[in-house]
Amino acid sequence: MRFPILAATLLAFSTTGALAQGCGGNFNTFVNGLKHEAIANGTPRQTVNRFFKSVKLDPKVIRMDRAQGVFRMTFTDFSRRIISKSRMVRGKKNAKKYRSVLKRAQKTYGVDPAVILAFWALETDYGAVQGNFNTLNALVTLAHDCRRPELFRPQIFSALALYKLGDFDPATTTGAWAGEIGMVQMLPDDILNLGIDGDNDGYVRLKTSAPDAIMTAANMLKTLGWRANEPWLIEVKIPKHMRWRDTGIDHQKTVAEWQKLGVRARGVKMPNARLKASIVLPQGRFGPAFMALPNFDVYFKWNQSYVYVTTAAYFATRLAGAPVFDARNPDPSLSGNDMKALQRKLVKRGYDVGKIDGILGARTREAIQKEQIRLGLPADSWPTKALLKRL
Repeated sequence: MRFPILAATLLAFSTTGALAQGCGGNFNTFVNGLKHEAIANGTPRQTVNRFFKSVKLDPKVIRMDRAQGVFRMTFTDFSRRIISKSRMVRGKKNAKKYRSVLKRAQKTYGVDPAVILAFWALETDYGAVQGNFNTLNALVTLAHDCRRPELFRPQIFSALALYKLGDFDPATTTGAWAGEIGMVQMLPDDILNLGIDGDNDGYVRLKTSAPDAIMTAANMLKTLGWRANEPWLIEVKIPKHMRWRDTGIDHQKTVAEWQKLGVRARGVKMPNARLKASIVLPQGRFGPAFMALPNFDVYFKWNQSYVYVTTAAYFATRLAGAPVFDARNPDPSLSGNDMKALQRKLVKRGYDVGKIDGILGARTREAIQKEQIRLGLPADSWPTKALLKRL
């Protein structure tokens, strides 16, 4: 699932309308507000009325937004569920089928074909499952909802712009529950500004054209800061006696410095010694271990879930030829209720962990590590029963 991060663009589109109208209230009144804003911005009234003619509130969209429980899974469980043998096989077939397009994307944008293939697989199973939610209904519902209106309201006007270009049908365009469209799940603003005609037919058709989706995804990643032809993640072996407080995505050393500390690559070559890198322990010091390079940060601009991001990056390494990771023997994960209890305790101690949702995200991990340091525990950012009891 792709959430937009082009903050300046979002603010430019949303400031006037969002601040003037806000969110919530009567749905029809809200839609009328959107219409008035569109007309005020220069779109003919008849066009606006046609665009919003069939729009409806979709309660299922709200339920989906509140129920993203899959990200409560551990990295090992989630990655094993997502990276099936079938997806690996089809990934290799697609790599062969679209080799020329993938090479063109790499030459133009510097993004490894395996990275694009992994996103394609995780987002829509290589285009097979693109979602059947009416896109306009989803966007207007989420803009009306007061949880993240600043994120979704601008997308409505981008969809209107696509409609005026003939690239969006408010009655029939479908996609994911959060308004993303096509094989690699792009929001309307991203399609409007970053869409690439990969098959040279004069249109950007992310739902039906794999070349369009491949080239657009590569353009997106470059726009988000992808560093051309650099690695993003490798599995590593770590020494038993490590300074655990130095691990985590917010702590960096050069590859050479990590090597001096005893970190070794597993199954692949070590990256350039001068690159900055972090040691990522998705399930603590007894679980799998990875070295995250600068391009790993770009994944968080595509999606904010720690588990999703790590899985997507690891999946790409597999498609590029890396071996299956060593799961090792991590400490058991906390239950959802225990995780929420831990988050509440962290909040009481002054940490900002975001929503109390039972999901082990980046901010919760950072807070856990600081408390582990304070308590004299191995600071590997992994929540355990022992830590919960100590707090």
